[in-house]
Order: sequence, then C-alpha cells, then structure tokens
Amino acid sequence: MKNGVLKPEDYLEPACLLCGEPFGAEPKPRPIPQRRVLEKLDEYRDRRDYPAAERHLRYWLEEALLGRDKRGELVVRNELIGHYRKTGARDKALEQVDAALALLDALDFGETRSAGTTLVNAATACSAFGENERALALFERARAVYAALPKAEPALLGGLCNNMALACQALGRFDEAMALYEQAIAHMGAAENGEPEQAISYLNMADAVEAAEGAEAGESRIFALLDRAEALLRESKAPRDGYYAFVCEKCAPCFDHHGYFLTAQALREEAQAIYERA
Repeated sequence: MKNGVLKPEDYLEPACLLCGEPFGAEPKPRPIPQRRVLEKLDEYRDRRDYPAAERHLRYWLEEALLGRDKRGELVVRNELIGHYRKTGARDKALEQVDAALALLDALDFGETRSAGTTLVNAATACSAFGENERALALFERARAVYAALPKAEPALLGGLCNNMALACQALGRFDEAMALYEQAIAHMGAAENGEPEQAISYLNMADAVEAAEGAEAGESRIFALLDRAEALLRESKAPRDGYYAFVCEKCAPCFDHHGYFLTAQALREEAQAIYERA
C-alpha cells in the first residue's frame, strides 16, 4: 500500500508463472484437443505408420496427465489399448487396460456409454492375450451398461457380441459363441456400412464350426459361412479407407486357412492399394 491506495499485489495471492493460478490452488484441468488427436491418429493408421501412431498417443497421454484432463486421458488410453492389441504388445496393452479401468472409477462414469466402450475395449484386449475369463467378466459388465442406456448404437452392440463370442469360443463354449455371433450379425445389419463387421463374424463362425466339429464334418457349413463373408465384403458400400484395409488384412488369413486362396490374395491386394493411396 502506498499513500493509502491498495495495489493488486496487496490483496491478490501470488500466482504461479507456469499455470497462472494462485500458489497453493489446484490448477484447473487443461483439456487436450480430442478430435484433433484422433484425426491425426487416423492419418498414421491409414499409412500403417504404427511407430508414429504410438509416439503421437504417448505425447498426448503426457499432455493429458500434465493438464489433469482425465477425460482426455481416458480417450488416449483407450486408443493405446487398441494400438497395443493390434501390434501384439501384451504387457503394454494390459497396463493400459488397468489404467483405463481405474479411470472409470475416478471419473465415476458408471453406466455411461464411455464406460461401456472402455469395458469392451479392455475385454477385447484381455481376450486377445489369452485372459478370457477376465474378458468375459468385463464383457458382462459392458452388456449391463449398454442394457441400461436409453438407446445403444447397433455397432456398439455388434462389437460387444462378436468379441464376447471370441472369448467363449476360446474357452470351448461353442454354443454360446455361435449364439453371440448371430446376435452380432443382426446388430451390424442395422448399422451403417456394417457389412465388413458381419463378414468378420461369419468367418469367426467358420472357425468355431471347425473347432467344434472338425474340418471334414463341418465342411458344408464352413463353406457356406465363407461364401457369405466373401459376398458381404465384395458387395459392401463401406468406404475403402484404412479401416476397410485393416478388415481385409484381418479376413485374408481365414480364407487362406480354408482354401479360398484367390479371395485371400484379392483382399491383400485391395488392402495394399488402399494403403498406397493414403
């Protein structure tokens, strides 16, 4: 105070030069630009530049942590789960699963759509790395979340059923798996451009028939399922983008395994052409 006049420094708490908040105050969260993060991630994936995709996600994870942005952190960790699942990095994937599930509790997301998506994502990663009992428990939690929503998107339900079926199949619960595949196909039939996902479910069913009955006994059923999957991929109006290329690469080994060599080769060539255009 000078000459009886108060100056700001006389009544304001000193502020931190880095965050601008008064000393001792909890900084406000600084949200990351989620849409921009995901759009750039799609660019890397379309080019199959997986190292760049990981660096990108790791950078924004640190930004979310520094900015105390738990919602943004959950988005990035979900993407890291999928990234590490696709690249086969088991320990890194399961580390992100644990962190994402802990965030659901911290955010108190409970019965929200985001909770269901995270649970399915976590369960799918667990199943991919052989933790099928844990996966089924997470899938059941996700199914309860979706059932409580006013309206769950068909694509979400289709993904849940297909991936839950894979966990059942891995545990030898073939009847449950087949019923879930049928549900997945029905849900994806109501989703826009759901044909590629339906094709994946039909191919999974072919593998389930072989595992349950044997290749020779189940031959006619297997070939019928493969024919249906092939037709769906061929006739689909889904955009020929990076995701469609990923589906083609994912389906090709199954066609190869069952002797559909020309179909498998055509899918690989289509995927390669899509990546070259990206």
